[in-house]
Amino acid sequence: MRETRTVEFEETITNTFLKTVSAFSNYDGGEIFFGIDDAGNIKGLTNASQACLDIENKINDSITPQPDYTLELQNNDMTIKLTIKSGLQKPYLYKSKAYKRNDTATIEVDALELSRLILDGKNIRFEELPCDNQELTFDVLYQKLKESIQLEAFNKDTLKTLNLYNNTDGYNNAAGILADKNHFPGIDIVKFGENISVIQKRAIFENISICFNCI
Repeated sequence: MRETRTVEFEETITNTFLKTVSAFSNYDGGEIFFGIDDAGNIKGLTNASQACLDIENKINDSITPQPDYTLELQNNDMTIKLTIKSGLQKPYLYKSKAYKRNDTATIEVDALELSRLILDGKNIRFEELPCDNQELTFDVLYQKLKESIQLEAFNKDTLKTLNLYNNTDGYNNAAGILADKNHFPGIDIVKFGENISVIQKRAIFENISICFNCI
């Protein structure tokens, strides 16, 4: 076993693991193994049963809101496995900051990512929010649909079918991203390889439809 984006080893119990609890809760969940060094060697804990209580108290006192986790003694009670589930009440904060995993490292999220976590916690997606610009045109999108699925008629009903428009809020941000012109300063589209550390292709769109090009 080795450290990955969802697995971390902690030879001893220090407060640094709480950042990773935040990261796992905010995203895909994960496991932290205590009493194991970075190379995956079992070092053991002096009193694993007491260590479980210490870990529990640290999480309960330091992470808000309360994450969903379990603790399990392993290797003849020499090590501890802490399993953290992806939470529904994002963002999960440690010392008022939210964290994420970047390969095997745990880092603080930036302001934009924090906003996305807040929306995710409310079960709202950025693309579902009303677009600030409601004067949108879709000539490029129409042309792409005409080429790919032989679409002939393109109107508000088409946009409603594509979940880009509704009568209450008008166009949403997804519509803005696909519109001929938009107010978004930079849309970064990335194609990853075997993991998020491997970028195969990348394109940035400034104030134009992402349909102008494709990865």
